[in-house]
Amino acid sequence: MLFKRFSPLAHVFIAQAAMFSIATMAQPVKLPTALITTDATPLRAAPRDSAQQQAVLWPGEQVEVRGERMDYLQVWDHKRERGGFVRASQLRRTTAQAADAPELLAQVRLVQGTPGSEALGIGLAAAYIEAAPAQALQGLAGLEVFDALGTMADRLARRASSGQVQAKSSEAALAAHLEVAARYGLNFTSYEQGGRMQVCYEGEMFRRVLGLAPALAQGGTSPAISGASRAVSEMQARAALGLTRPECTDPNLRMADAQRLQQWRAEVLDKIDMQPLPHYLKNRIHMRRAAVFSSLAYQQARKSDGTAQALAERAVSELASVSKTELPDEDQAAYNDAAMRVNASRWAAVPAALTAPSPKLPHIVTTPGQPGETCVLLIDTQHDTAKPLARRCTFSVVWPQSASTNREGTAIALAVQPLEAWRELWVFQKTGSEWRIDVLPPATFQPELGYAEFAGWVPGGTQLLVAREARGSKEDGARYRRNYEVTRLADLSIERQSSDPSALGAFQRWQDLMWKKWSVSVR
Repeated sequence: MLFKRFSPLAHVFIAQAAMFSIATMAQPVKLPTALITTDATPLRAAPRDSAQQQAVLWPGEQVEVRGERMDYLQVWDHKRERGGFVRASQLRRTTAQAADAPELLAQVRLVQGTPGSEALGIGLAAAYIEAAPAQALQGLAGLEVFDALGTMADRLARRASSGQVQAKSSEAALAAHLEVAARYGLNFTSYEQGGRMQVCYEGEMFRRVLGLAPALAQGGTSPAISGASRAVSEMQARAALGLTRPECTDPNLRMADAQRLQQWRAEVLDKIDMQPLPHYLKNRIHMRRAAVFSSLAYQQARKSDGTAQALAERAVSELASVSKTELPDEDQAAYNDAAMRVNASRWAAVPAALTAPSPKLPHIVTTPGQPGETCVLLIDTQHDTAKPLARRCTFSVVWPQSASTNREGTAIALAVQPLEAWRELWVFQKTGSEWRIDVLPPATFQPELGYAEFAGWVPGGTQLLVAREARGSKEDGARYRRNYEVTRLADLSIERQSSDPSALGAFQRWQDLMWKKWSVSVR
């Protein structure tokens, strides 16, 4: 299935939680057991540092304790079917007894917020689920553990996809941590994007949170839960954010499947109660909604669906709801990315009647081409669609309402969107008696998302104003750039540019009123 729908009945998820099983617990484990707590822990043949190393163990792995020698524990590793000795300081003993559950939960809370300790945290959470009574798993504590499992798995996937150059030892540790998480039943998927693999957590624990949380938020079975609505809402918000990451969309999805996925994501995000959330989480939900609704607007526009305008308006509204004074530094990149996605599709929110072209000047019309193709024709009073001044066909989304003709009638700018987060600028220009079409991309490097948009005409017919913003792929160093440019029409070369439009006199005098009103480039 592309995605799973949630049941509103909490007892369905309670039953699932009670039956929650993990790979290493598929076989009955003899007590006592212990969890490895440190990276690259050696399993030795004898209880001394000089003894031969039998294997390397990683945080979160569970072993059976069979004895104690000096400051070593004799253990049996069921995964490798191998025994040996491990220093006692590198283990945390556990039991499947209810009395051990509160301490395990406290340790899960501590490790949950510690980057780099995800594998250990997942092991502790699994140990808690094994030890906790069924009643605890039905309440806020159970919800908290599912939230912790999802959060740590998602953070582990982000680390694996960061693209940062790491030392060999760090790479080995990260690979081992992913393997430990997978052994506990946490599944990951990988997609190729920009020449690199994007690792994503599949999201089962987040689905459990969203399924169980509504009943607990309404009072649930425990009186203590009624005073914890904020905590429950924060868990729901984290789960929704984990399940709706734009970078975790399969690039090979068919258009219909991609649209259904985005509609499902929109439903998930709309169910979040924003009122109890802290401002930084509200901002993250607003930014994610903006990204999802902008994608839906693009997809509906490709189908010539009349709902594209409302979806684009919703995306703009969600972006405008972000409180920039409450935006942490680590969320600034996500805010810029959301703004680029919204701006790429924002022409869907502009009614065509507001930008009707003058029939006396050359103007753009569109006609159907091959199935799925749109043909752009340039016509005037003497050249109709049968014999246009210029013609180009594309499978991209063409925004006719964006077309703007300069005062001299020698150039036209048009927004064309090949992808949901990438918009180009087509420039029609008269050279002698002929017209040519040039394409201005969002950036000179290969962008992962971005836009290039017309911002105004400079009188004289030789210059136009352009706003460009883009973020490159991880392969390209994830470079980010936002520039305002005075561009030469003849070859689309940049004459002057700045990251601040107020620093360019041409932008102060000649910026287009429609651009100033509708664009989110200046924010």
